[in-house]
Amino acid sequence: MSEIPVATSDQITQLRALGAATIYEAQGAKGALDSGMKPIDPTVRLAGPALTVDCRPADNLMLHYAVQKAKPGDVLVVDAKGFMEAGPWGDVLTIQAQKVGIAGLVIDGCVRDANLIIELGFPVFCRGLSIKGTGKNQPGKVNVPITMGGVTIQPGDIVVGDRDGLVVVPEADVEATIASSLAREEKEAGQREAIERGAFTADLLGLADTLRRLGLT
Repeated sequence: MSEIPVATSDQITQLRALGAATIYEAQGAKGALDSGMKPIDPTVRLAGPALTVDCRPADNLMLHYAVQKAKPGDVLVVDAKGFMEAGPWGDVLTIQAQKVGIAGLVIDGCVRDANLIIELGFPVFCRGLSIKGTGKNQPGKVNVPITMGGVTIQPGDIVVGDRDGLVVVPEADVEATIASSLAREEKEAGQREAIERGAFTADLLGLADTLRRLGLT
């Protein structure tokens, strides 16, 4: 059985620069988390291998555990069951995560201390904000497959996020996805040049026949 290649730091840098929308389209309109997952700071970009966390709603014991297990560059990807009435992540865990070298947080739930997290420059994607506290008692799991935002995420899959949203790249598909994304960017650069020369998007995308069929001439 062949070993799945681990994404290199250069590949992760490329994916971060390419952005979520390009990657989503380039891998066949797959891997996008639902649009309810948003960055608390829309200027941030995020890319890195997922350290997955399955935890109970309103309990952050497993988050304290996960930061101890993380490696520099990891993204904590936390299934908090979409619970909106607690903020299991705040400024203290952010400082701890930065000390470890964690690249960011994606949580299917809420966070708090948003202004401080933004000032610290730590990328966080979540469903919302909640000032309500959490317990530290319930067991969970780390580095197991989880499903959030309509996407199944395996440990080690690459998570890419920016203002447009979040997309997951399976670890085995990183090289092919980068190649497809670069080809897509090259194609779109050509389209932009053609528009500057006077072309219309309908012609560039081959929509003339569809428009005629609908009587839109």
